[in-house]
Amino acid sequence: MDLFNSTPNLLPYDGTVIYYGKCIENTAANAYYDYLFQQIEWKNDEAVIFGKHIFTKRKVAWFGDLPFEYTYSKTTKKALPFTKELQELKAICEEKTGETYNSCLLNLYHNGDEGMAWHSDAEKDLKKNGAIAS
Repeated sequence: MDLFNSTPNLLPYDGTVIYYGKCIENTAANAYYDYLFQQIEWKNDEAVIFGKHIFTKRKVAWFGDLPFEYTYSKTTKKALPFTKELQELKAICEEKTGETYNSCLLNLYHNGDEGMAWHSDAEKDLKKNGAIAS
């Protein structure tokens, strides 16, 4: 990596990854984490993979601007309305990135054995080349 390169893009060939550093102070981050972990109604995700309906180990909760639906892996999800806390986090992301976000998929992985495989979010419901804040 060129130490004197002025571009913040960490993935210059097949996309764009920009690291913004610490965006939330520790106390606030811990409070948001506790809220999300304890107050969100987490559900095992459902998907159709190779024609088989499965429930994943990971748990998810999806929020967005209503009414909003999203279809992936042959299942349609309906967004829950943003909570006050998620609206606050959304505002922080939008201020830092200059992007506008219309939904938030929360993922809960219980340990290091769970994860998301390499994939493309190319569903027709999504904005082409839309930004993702993670």
